[in-house]
Amino acid sequence: MTYLSGLAYLLGLEGVALLRGIREGTADKAFVETRIAEIRGLLDAPEFAAAEGVTAVRDGTSTDAVYRAWAPSFDGPNTMFLMEQPPVCAVLDRLPAGDVLDAACGTGRYSAYLTERGHRVVGIDSSAEMLAEARKRLPGINFHQAPVTAIPFPGSAFDTVVCALALRHVPDLRAAMTEFARVLRPGGHLVISDQHLLQSYIKPMTVHRDGGEGPGLLEEYHHSLGEFLTEALPLGFQLRHCEEIDRNRRPSVLDEQPPAPLPTEISWQILHWCPEAAEIAFHLPTVIVLNFQLAEGPTA
Repeated sequence: MTYLSGLAYLLGLEGVALLRGIREGTADKAFVETRIAEIRGLLDAPEFAAAEGVTAVRDGTSTDAVYRAWAPSFDGPNTMFLMEQPPVCAVLDRLPAGDVLDAACGTGRYSAYLTERGHRVVGIDSSAEMLAEARKRLPGINFHQAPVTAIPFPGSAFDTVVCALALRHVPDLRAAMTEFARVLRPGGHLVISDQHLLQSYIKPMTVHRDGGEGPGLLEEYHHSLGEFLTEALPLGFQLRHCEEIDRNRRPSVLDEQPPAPLPTEISWQILHWCPEAAEIAFHLPTVIVLNFQLAEGPTA
């Protein structure tokens, strides 16, 4: 069980801002005094004194449940896409047209992009609701319901595999990477984007309610760069590109939502209570983009 307190979360962001300032040499006396004054203000705020926290079950809400509700609005404005898509497309644009698997395709965001550029695309996703949106959007593409750990295609079927912003929902990274290697042809490319591990420590841990049951936190399994390399290299993958995308490549975290009237739950709106500390804390890599190429011949 995890007790989520809005006040505790904001105090944590203030602490991150102070530690970053000390580490980076920007924590002069005025900065430190401002942070301390803001902390005192948060502790004295009557809104927080009256607000109860939420006790939630970790991994108590399934990915399928969240995406079931999110599917109809998934293609709406999404600041994560604004950061992630340009560097991924830059990698894809360097690859020749061929047979592509859009793994964990969602509503077909990259299926559409790749089809427009002459690739022959098929997609898989574990969410029936997301696939329904993809089929409406791209009726000429074959989409299949399947997880990335059990891809329903024979070996060496694809020139490229794309897996965008999905592997943080996969507990067994080795199984997914093994499947990607299996279905790729020698010399084929694997293009991955995922939420950066560092971001998982500071993002608001929004509570979800699955099927009318108690509050829970979304199942997430953030993977470090070291984990990606550990699983990829023994399979014959060679790293061709790695990029960490910082939030300075996107709008301010405070531009997303208006402030909430009361901090009853931890959400993006709560950041308005300590805007300077939030901007400093969130100035971290948000997305990692990786391009692996499968070796042409046997590996040692």
